[in-house]
Amino acid sequence: ARVHTEVIAGLTTFLSIAYVLFLVPQTIAGGDSALYNGVYTASCIAAFAGTLLMGLLANLPIAVAPSIALCSYFSTTIMGDMGYSYPAALAVVFIAGLIYLLICVCGLRTAINKALPRNLKIAVSAGIGLFIATMGLKYGNIFNGGKMIDIGAIFEGSSRTYTALMLLVGILVMGLFARLRIPGGILCGIIASSALYWGISAATGMDTLPSVEFSLGNIGTQFGDWLGNSFGQVFTGGFGELFSGSESFLKGLLAVGAVVLAYTFIDIFSAAGTILGTAAKGDLLDKEGNLPEMKKALISDASATGISAIAGAPGCVASVESCAGVAENGKTGLSSVITAVCFILALFLMPFGAFIPAPAYGAALVYVGMMMMSAIKDFDWGDPTDALPAFVCILAMPLTGSIADGIFLGVIMHVLLKLVTLRLSGLSIAETILAVVFILKYLFL
Repeated sequence: ARVHTEVIAGLTTFLSIAYVLFLVPQTIAGGDSALYNGVYTASCIAAFAGTLLMGLLANLPIAVAPSIALCSYFSTTIMGDMGYSYPAALAVVFIAGLIYLLICVCGLRTAINKALPRNLKIAVSAGIGLFIATMGLKYGNIFNGGKMIDIGAIFEGSSRTYTALMLLVGILVMGLFARLRIPGGILCGIIASSALYWGISAATGMDTLPSVEFSLGNIGTQFGDWLGNSFGQVFTGGFGELFSGSESFLKGLLAVGAVVLAYTFIDIFSAAGTILGTAAKGDLLDKEGNLPEMKKALISDASATGISAIAGAPGCVASVESCAGVAENGKTGLSSVITAVCFILALFLMPFGAFIPAPAYGAALVYVGMMMMSAIKDFDWGDPTDALPAFVCILAMPLTGSIADGIFLGVIMHVLLKLVTLRLSGLSIAETILAVVFILKYLFL
């Protein structure tokens, strides 16, 4: 009975998280089909390795999969704002993974966890949620020259209006599935909204169904694209570009250091919060509220980050969707092993990604953004020196179009406010050092 329960839990977790396998390569590759194939394959392999490690090493029912938050930071900040290529961005992920692993092995997690105040940690999650939601709205052409959709143009039959309406319908469908507590609600929502999109498109002629050939030869092409575009790129081209081209060694180090630190913090805070939250839901914590296997869990998560970079994915982290499997009474690492096997089998599902239209991707991103925004419920508004920097962090991410800038501005403002008001007890040495690094970045880069 226990084995049967763990199998069901593992399958449920996979259904709940499988949507990221399509969202992540779409976010990074856009219309580049070869890169899409490479990132999709890398995501499956990295998720398999990370989840298997979590199951065998930490014996926990927690999946480790590509993160939409890390993917957004990877694509919009590292590749977009900073102008690094895909291989160079993978080098950032690899360095962050090494730092993360070193922190876990050396027992520095507690110090790092205290580096940022509670409000700022919440703000990072909530701000990324708002940022991801705006990305989703762009997929549906809701934003057009900074203006929300023109309601008067709804009946004009324009392609932009049709896409926007289908995105809104997709969001409604996902909300309905969530209310009905359907396992894998986001994935089911993507499938349902895609089917609706193509059904209406066929009837109205608004869009044409893509032509996709399903054959064993596709798998060979898929792996060829992975080997040619993703696997090992971090070493063959990534590090060379990351540390070249700057005017001086110090400027280059400062630029890379700031972006790596931001990535590492997002990774660690996301993982620690997810692992503890999922373990709490599964009644896996001890009497003191601690997780006995926490160090092994974080080592598994950190290792997955490094593996992701080598494979060609933007970073894997403990998945909050693991709660779905825990709700099915998943208690042990066997659940994770089952989920890991599903990630490998998902390699054969890649062609189906062609049938997911932009509005369905956008609806999923908006819904995931809403889930991340829910962290705001634990926000403490009592002390303005804590609340204001956190609010600025949340606001800055979508307005600047940069997750990193949101984190940088939040940390800088928090340190400056504490110094001005002489509330030094609310500062950590680590946060103060981070603020200095981020200020130097703005002054000299």
